[in-house]
Amino acid sequence: MATSQPLVFRWGIISTGKISTAFVKDILLDPKTRGVHDVVHKVTAVGSRSIETARLFVDKVIEADRSIKIYGNYAGVYNDPDVDAIYIGTPHTLHYPNAADAIKAGKHVLVEKPATINAEEFSSLVSLARQHGVFLMEAMWTRFQPIAQAIKGAIDQGGLGAPVMVHADLSADFDIENIPLTHRILDPKLGGGALLDLGPYPLVWAIIALYEHPANNRLKPTVSASMVKTPLTGVDRSTCFTLTFSALDAQAQLSCNINIPSSGLGATLRFRNGNILIPEPIYRPKSYTVQYFDRPGSKVQREETIHFQYFGDGWHFEADEVARCARDGKLESSVWGHDKTLLAMGIFDEVRRQGGYSLPGDIERIT
Repeated sequence: MATSQPLVFRWGIISTGKISTAFVKDILLDPKTRGVHDVVHKVTAVGSRSIETARLFVDKVIEADRSIKIYGNYAGVYNDPDVDAIYIGTPHTLHYPNAADAIKAGKHVLVEKPATINAEEFSSLVSLARQHGVFLMEAMWTRFQPIAQAIKGAIDQGGLGAPVMVHADLSADFDIENIPLTHRILDPKLGGGALLDLGPYPLVWAIIALYEHPANNRLKPTVSASMVKTPLTGVDRSTCFTLTFSALDAQAQLSCNINIPSSGLGATLRFRNGNILIPEPIYRPKSYTVQYFDRPGSKVQREETIHFQYFGDGWHFEADEVARCARDGKLESSVWGHDKTLLAMGIFDEVRRQGGYSLPGDIERIT
């Protein structure tokens, strides 16, 4: 009997920074080490702002694979006939034009979070991708990790009862007083600040626990937010936002900061019959604990901790999703579809509006 061969999915990489490095290292691991037998990833082209940095990236990250085409620009990658999909790891404010150019070239697109800097930009990308018949997804890698799938299953099973509250924080001390004002975390021209850089991670757990909850019927929450902005550049230094899901009578309290480390508490998903505790780092946890009450709203009667192990850092799971969706002719993922990115960007738009944080000049291409 003939054995079906795995799909060799060919990637073009845009930008050669830290996040692109992490993504590429993961996708080039042997997929069989994570139980994947239907997809193999291959990098066929790399584009950077200079040919030298693109070549250095290939030499260091991909062990000098001479079959990879190297471009000192992005257009060469977009138009390369040996590329199936483009991974975009450029700064936030470049996501929209980079993704649009890739889509227009007929390539599938995986664009780093936040996918754009406002909801209208992403809505425009969705329309463009549908027009060109290509797959488009925000790179919310946490949602595709096995632990997120398991937690989603535990919630849907129903034993924990109705959701009540989500607490989640992601903070990091970037030493903002001693880094250049042009650093991505401080520069408003790059969409700097805590919200757009760190905010997607607390939010993803609220989306999993509340927005995706069967009883919510995909209804959007109301938003209440506040910001503390740094006088250095005016980007948000500390941001807190509360989401209220009226269909569930449930809320999420989410926060992010760029001048203090995370509290160590991670994320807590609270239900009438128990809790799910997610340790740090909340973007890549390797375990979670389920606590069960002896009766609704009472003391913890028992708890169970589940651990996960896999090769790599967890970026390859989203790449597997892109390859399978493209193979199957899908234009969006059923796990992290366009609606969830539009939800996230709409929430961030409202948080910025309430916090008085406007990006400068014509940074927002569509408003």
